[in-house]
Amino acid sequence: MTSKKAYPLRLDPALFAAIERAAAADLRSVNAQIECLLREALAKRGVRVELGEPAKRGRPPRDQSSPGGGGGSPKD
Repeated sequence: MTSKKAYPLRLDPALFAAIERAAAADLRSVNAQIECLLREALAKRGVRVELGEPAKRGRPPRDQSSPGGGGGSPKD
């Protein structure tokens, strides 16, 4: 999994509410919306940001070595 930098952010409640509404309209989390807005603002200023590895989606694969982790039907 890609590590991300955790950073406490204090926002004006009205600003947070506006970001929350925009995030809901875009079907994003507030965190993802803030990251998107920051990237857009930096791009507008001509600052290039390298894209990291995209987040993996879905359920992780089962561990084949664990009991019952092989998937499929049990062998008789």
